[in-house]
Amino acid sequence: MRAFRKLDVNCDGYITHSVLEKALTSSGEKMTAEEVNAVFSLADINKDGKLDYSEFCRRLVSTAEQCQTAALEKLEADAKLKRQNFGSQLYSPPKSSVASTSSASPAPHAESDSTVKKDCQSSSRPPSARSRRSSLSNSVTMTSSSSKTGKVLEPPGLQDWHHCNMKGCFFVENNGSISSLQYHLHLPQTSSVYLTIQPLSLSQRPDKPPAWMNVDTAVFVMTAGEAKEDSALVCFTESKDKEKYVWKGELNAGTYRLLPFTSGCRLKKQSKNNFSDNSVELVYKTDTGELDLTSELREVLSEIFEMIDLDGNGLLSLDEYNLFELRTSGEKCDKDAWAVCKENFDMRKNQLTRQGFMELNLMEATEKDGDPEDLWVTLESMGYNRMLELVEACPFQIDVYCEGTQPSMQPLCLDSGPKLLNQALQKSITSKFGAKALRGHDNVFIYTYRGDYRISSLIANKASQKVTVHVNNEQSRNCCSSRGMAMFAVEVPARTKLVCQHVLPINEKQDWIYNCVETSLPST
Repeated sequence: MRAFRKLDVNCDGYITHSVLEKALTSSGEKMTAEEVNAVFSLADINKDGKLDYSEFCRRLVSTAEQCQTAALEKLEADAKLKRQNFGSQLYSPPKSSVASTSSASPAPHAESDSTVKKDCQSSSRPPSARSRRSSLSNSVTMTSSSSKTGKVLEPPGLQDWHHCNMKGCFFVENNGSISSLQYHLHLPQTSSVYLTIQPLSLSQRPDKPPAWMNVDTAVFVMTAGEAKEDSALVCFTESKDKEKYVWKGELNAGTYRLLPFTSGCRLKKQSKNNFSDNSVELVYKTDTGELDLTSELREVLSEIFEMIDLDGNGLLSLDEYNLFELRTSGEKCDKDAWAVCKENFDMRKNQLTRQGFMELNLMEATEKDGDPEDLWVTLESMGYNRMLELVEACPFQIDVYCEGTQPSMQPLCLDSGPKLLNQALQKSITSKFGAKALRGHDNVFIYTYRGDYRISSLIANKASQKVTVHVNNEQSRNCCSSRGMAMFAVEVPARTKLVCQHVLPINEKQDWIYNCVETSLPST
């Protein structure tokens, strides 16, 4: 009635063609004059050149029903085209890989998850009546990081504890997934443990502060059972101290799996529209006519050396170098090829030095007569853009301190890595807080994990048929979602659980409000 009165400018109970045309062509998603004529002709049943209230309402209801039907058809069509799991999929190097990478923002392999972007205000928003019957609202107010008082304190005398560390890196793949190495941790004896993970500053270019230092990180610790079913979540880094994400407690003697994780809220696939058309020069000719690497490229190669020097001893073993080769070319360097490298490039203790790594890359550039394209393939595979900015990767370091025994870590070759990480992530969400049933669905539940710095939600569909859930974050404040959008829809297959989204504050120094409404969309 309010909409009709607004358009009934003469207050005579009718809407004229000229008023409707002005409204539909001057605001919102503007129509053409031809489209307005078609709408008016369909609505003006008695053909008197104006719309009365009943004609207006009849056309409005018909249009709403058509929009809902079109939205559901689009959702179903996109579901078939976008069968991508949440967050990440496995990056799969050859099976001969020294240490396989796994999804750092995992998804269940048997579960599908379809994301539908909001094309217009009515595209995926359910009708208000159904929304009230089948929606569930979650609202959480989170305080800023500066006001938190429950931080895990560093144990006194930590410098005297036994210590080991290992570096790694999160990489954004072409499909938007995030991959990383996983690790084995061995404790000879039961001990108090202080575990941390943090983004790693490579500090090769002090004039350019690293953009990845605000990326959230976490480590999930699982028992190292022979089969996936035998592995169980032990703990994970829930607390944060500046850039460090920490856990403190006691671990029994034995071997554990360390599964690095990032939510994908702050490490994402970059839009090509944001990239400059210009490229930094990589190779140049010296005064003697010889090819050499530019200083900018040498700085970046030094950063890459730091990233793949997992144990931080300043040298690259064959295993460490092969991580670089598998990442950039998909191939491994065998022992015979490594022996050739030893004859031609600077090595120490059968390991490649930083200088040798530079020499190797210079040789490859020379073989291509200075053509930089192969170099660009290498750099982009490692997360750099054409301005030599690291935008699609986040180096990190894991530190393990034990009070009573010497811990040891090594990269882990594990085919089921993504499944294990997803298992750990789901368990961390469902074990901390109770579930709320989605209204109108006795067998569909929403779990919401509320940590010190992250909120994660999970949908558990215990029904015998799939369910499609519309998620609306529009009322959230100072929040960024791993989905990268305020509204989306997810499809949860029958009898499965699916991580829906992760949410972080945009500005950690300010309070943030997570306000999410999950609504069931009717099945078709």
